[in-house]
Amino acid sequence: MIRVAIIDDQQLVRAGLRALLERAADITVVGEAADGEDALVLCRQVRPDVVLMDVRMPGVDGIEATRRIAAAADLGGVRVVVLTTFDTDAHLFDAIQAGAAGFLLKDTHPDELRRAVHVVASGDALLSPAVTRRVMAAAARAVTSPRDERLVAGLTEREREVLGHIGAGRSNDEIAAALFLSPATARTYASRLLAKLGARDRAQLVALAHRAGVPAPSEPG
Repeated sequence: MIRVAIIDDQQLVRAGLRALLERAADITVVGEAADGEDALVLCRQVRPDVVLMDVRMPGVDGIEATRRIAAAADLGGVRVVVLTTFDTDAHLFDAIQAGAAGFLLKDTHPDELRRAVHVVASGDALLSPAVTRRVMAAAARAVTSPRDERLVAGLTEREREVLGHIGAGRSNDEIAAALFLSPATARTYASRLLAKLGARDRAQLVALAHRAGVPAPSEPG
């Protein structure tokens, strides 16, 4: 069972998200909060697998709350999906830098919302289809880092290929199919990249791939 916490300052939105999520037999909502400060308290109380986090809230906003959750040693394994009605470059990249594992717009289809929870709970990163790769690349290139380029220079050719696919937002299963690997091998490469590049999570690998100019391979098939 995937345990989800919903953080949003609008009660109606929280109720709607709860109803949509709990239509899935393997998802349960274990708590709600109306601001970022309470989100930290809630996460420590109920230890959710996934947090759906609004961006604009009074007091501590969703980006700062995400940053605090990601940095908390006692909240390891709690993964945040940022939900917002605003699809600006700043929100997207701020969310990724803060440690978010996913980014969705609030007009996302209910099936996509539930799929996002499954994807993030499994350890993958997820960006809404509405958040285009062009926006992701533009946000990342704005902070081009020579350090990231040096780190990537030390990768093998296969590791660069995998990193390129991760930067394109593809899952381990999609990478495995594209590169004719087993899913387990694709996961091993992703884990190795996290260690070699000093990335906290998969979402940071996405940003790093773009900052270092690693090209996204063409779509499989």
